[in-house]
Parts: sequence; structure tokens; C-alpha cells
Amino acid sequence: MEYGKVTEKILNDLIAICGAAHVISSRELLENYSHDYTEDLKYYPEVAVKPVTAVEISKIMLLCNKHHIPATPRGAGTGLSGGALPVFGGIIISMERFNKIFEIDEWNLQATVEPGVINQVFQDAIMEKVCFIP
Repeated sequence: MEYGKVTEKILNDLIAICGAAHVISSRELLENYSHDYTEDLKYYPEVAVKPVTAVEISKIMLLCNKHHIPATPRGAGTGLSGGALPVFGGIIISMERFNKIFEIDEWNLQATVEPGVINQVFQDAIMEKVCFIP
């Protein structure tokens, strides 16, 4: 499959969706989104976006689908499996603004959190309830 590229129009559409402060397109800043902790692999995305609602994610995905642009979801970038590497370029959808802990149910040993919650922050919140995760 041949993938589309992020044009100036698409970049402007992303800014309209997420706001200029949450759309990253400079090569220098994209370096942070080009790798995780998987060996020394680096794949630069064309753009990284940081949505804050499911509606924004839906609009980004519709845009990617319409223009055949690869979209790669990404948490904190600390993965060890390469799952968040944008191997085909395109758009990184950073989940870092989805960082809420909704509930920690110590009775049932369950928690409801957003995908951008950092493990240490989650661990600290659990410790306040006299629990811990290995």
C-alpha cells in the first residue's frame, strides 16, 4: 500500500482539531516521538498530535483514513516492544493528555485510567490506598 503524506492543508486541519500548541511538526521536537526504549530504532513521524478528547481522536482518524496517512497511537514512549514506533511515518497520536485516574477499586483490585497515565503516577495513587502493583 502506498501511504499519503501530511500536506500543509492536513497540517492546518490538525491544528484546527487539536490547537496549534498540540501539533508538533518541527524535526527537532519530533525526535522525542521517533523512538521508544526498543534498542536504537528511530522512525520519525511527519507530525505528532496531542488530542484531549475522543472526538478529537475520531476527527484525526477520519483525516488519516481519508488521505491514507498512517496513524500510530503512543503512550509515554517507554515501551520495549516497538509498538509505538511510526515505521511508516505519518502521524503520531500521543495519548499524553489522556492522563486521568478515574477510579481505583481496591476491593476488586481494578482501576479505571486513561491510556496516558504514567506508571509511577499510577503506582503512587495505588500506594495511597495501601495497594501496589508489581
